[in-house]
Amino acid sequence: MILPLLESGLEAMGLGESVPAEAAAQLDRYARLLLEKNQVMNLTAIKEPEQVARLHMLDCAALLNHLDFAGKQLVDVGTGAGFPGMVLKILVPSLEVTLLDSLNKRLDWLNEVREELGLTGIRTLHCRAEEAGGNPALRERFDFAAARAVAELRVLSELCLPLVKVGGSFLAMKSIESDEELSGAGQAVKLLGGTAETPRDYPIPGTDIQHRLIVVKKICKTPQKYPRAFAKIKKNPL
Repeated sequence: MILPLLESGLEAMGLGESVPAEAAAQLDRYARLLLEKNQVMNLTAIKEPEQVARLHMLDCAALLNHLDFAGKQLVDVGTGAGFPGMVLKILVPSLEVTLLDSLNKRLDWLNEVREELGLTGIRTLHCRAEEAGGNPALRERFDFAAARAVAELRVLSELCLPLVKVGGSFLAMKSIESDEELSGAGQAVKLLGGTAETPRDYPIPGTDIQHRLIVVKKICKTPQKYPRAFAKIKKNPL
């Protein structure tokens, strides 16, 4: 049931010819591993196979219609079950991916998925985002930092923009009801060295759902005092 939805969804998005021939089958295997593991570990609230295909896999795949990931480096902040980083890696093999999460057991499972799918050029990092942003080995090292999280944009910007190199982008996957949130994050984005581009809304094939990609371009270095400790970020967003 999952594989035909993935194949038709990728075709509907115009990606059928541009992704590896085995990509849909790998996404299908990934989805099955997710559903199996979700029975013993809380990885996703979405439990129906067709919903996993559409609302996880195809949602992440939609980013390929908006950005060129080939040969780039991406850090997936708060990766959870691997979205969007694992999906993007399957679809764009030349993309170097770092899956960052504060919960080690999620990363252990993602390492199992990586081995099962035979993926290279993908690593897991057990770390909090604000710690990563202050680490010289990680700070301003990535072409993209992606977050598919429920935190508001002011908070996500402080966690993600310090990881992005000048000229790169922070990618926030949001709902289309995020106009007010985007407007309210303007000061934070500017302080952290970014500028928000026009939001990019997209449909998810096979549904009447539209989601939004917010792209924040990194135009200058993030001041050294950011990111702050998470308690301060959460209590007093920029």
